[in-house]
Amino acid sequence: MLPLCFAQAPAPAPAPPQQVTEPAKQSMVSGTAAVSDMSAPINDAWFPKPAYFRKRFETPSTGVQLQPPVRLNEFVQDGKMELSLKNYLDLVFANNYDVSVQKLTVQINRNAITRAYSIFDPVILSRFVSNRVQTPTSDVLAGAATLNQLNQPLTIQYSQLAPTGGTFNVGFGNTRTSTNNQFQTFNPVFNSNLNFSANQPLFRGRGNFITKLPITIAQSRLRGQQYNIEDQIMQLIATAEVLYWNAIEARENVRVQEQTLKLADTSLKRAQRELELGAISSLEIFQPQANYANAEIQVTQARYRLAQAEDAIRRQIGSDLDPALRGIPLVLTESIEPPPSVTYDREAMVARSLMRRPDLKAVAQNLDIDDLQIRGATNALRPDVSVGLNYGAAGRGGQFFQRENVFGQQQLVAVIPGGFNDALSQLFGFGFPTYGFNVTWRLPIRDRRAAADLSDALINKKLDTMRVKSAEQRIRLEVLTAINQVENSKASVELAKIARDLAQKRVDADLKRYELGTTTIFFVLASQNDLALAEAALVRETLNYRRNLLTLSQRTGELLQERNIVIQ
Repeated sequence: MLPLCFAQAPAPAPAPPQQVTEPAKQSMVSGTAAVSDMSAPINDAWFPKPAYFRKRFETPSTGVQLQPPVRLNEFVQDGKMELSLKNYLDLVFANNYDVSVQKLTVQINRNAITRAYSIFDPVILSRFVSNRVQTPTSDVLAGAATLNQLNQPLTIQYSQLAPTGGTFNVGFGNTRTSTNNQFQTFNPVFNSNLNFSANQPLFRGRGNFITKLPITIAQSRLRGQQYNIEDQIMQLIATAEVLYWNAIEARENVRVQEQTLKLADTSLKRAQRELELGAISSLEIFQPQANYANAEIQVTQARYRLAQAEDAIRRQIGSDLDPALRGIPLVLTESIEPPPSVTYDREAMVARSLMRRPDLKAVAQNLDIDDLQIRGATNALRPDVSVGLNYGAAGRGGQFFQRENVFGQQQLVAVIPGGFNDALSQLFGFGFPTYGFNVTWRLPIRDRRAAADLSDALINKKLDTMRVKSAEQRIRLEVLTAINQVENSKASVELAKIARDLAQKRVDADLKRYELGTTTIFFVLASQNDLALAEAALVRETLNYRRNLLTLSQRTGELLQERNIVIQ
């Protein structure tokens, strides 16, 4: 069983990591792809935790550590790497970059969900100003010949969006003012205020569903992307397995061509012996020689094709990245014998395909997104009516100068100490309240944009519905075509076996006739070439049968299940 998730965690490896800019590889422990869940939300530290400051002031590292290929040495025996199909797929999941890239791309959609949640992130805005102003005066009531004032306002405001669609704000302000005005009764003076306000829409933008609509859409898109990733992984599995069978076919072709070369060598030696004994003329030796030379060419070409197929296998399992293993011989242990024949219920397989195919699920997921967008567009057409409440309190403090005659400094009676604490005391005593209520009504006489958005949403729903039906038709055709190809391959294998047996009997018969002198070497060589072609055809049809079975599993969406791969 290979449980596979949409992220991965690196596993320990014997060699040091390489510095690259590609996604980290997943580890394989006892045949299991150990990976982490990338659909979980991103945890961002809250202010004022230490992690909050570390994340915002530290420069993230742009380097990516990539673990070298893992588990390759487990399958090395006697200087060769023996791979069954299951072990081969294990190594593909452990070391193939294409699989890792597909799983990592879903991270973008996961981040989109986190980004959508940002509308609920609270914000604190603070501001402090220190401003000194010196101005000449032209009035005796100004309190000084040159008026010198120092203003130091401080404001702190907290704002938050509520799930109901409303907003609320809490604000605190304090202004310290000092002056040389002789008529000032509080100097310095502290004026503090505290304000609470809330605003709630009644029609447009009201409710938890509408407020969280961007989050719901992002989650739906994540599910669609997961279906797409599943489909891509299924295609990668199919591609990797096709390369495995291609390598086996190339290996069997080498065997067939070597057998043909052996027969050609035997025929050439026999002809040379007969020429030495004078049983044939010198003109009859050229055909066996040409046949042997052609057989040597075929063997050489088959070996190069095998080397090319094995290089593709090494790339899939990552052994080409290990200098110690990139040249090790491969031994693929799967048999080329076709599995037992099965009778297919076409309609039942089509029905299973429509339920299992991840590409169809991805297309159908768009219908869910369309429904959400229709709800949002419908909400945008509603009138924008909101109600608001506000409440505030004020306080004052500072050093108090008590005078009997405000027009003379000599009339100062007493100085009563005071300060910021007095302002706060009055503020939170709520002795000077301010409160109010408001209703805002915004009614567009004509909203063409919102109407066009709703029309687009309805059209997209209709288009995606048609795409779903088109995909169902395509899948049905693909499944029926794959079944026909499997049945055709099954019949072709049987016919290829008969043709191979007949070709073998013809070679035996021509050899006997040649020994009796009733035929020539030309017919013997021709029958041997036909036998080689029949052997190659049998190998080709047998491997085509395997590949067509793989295609059928992919078309029905059951490939992952049949290969014991679970995407969590």
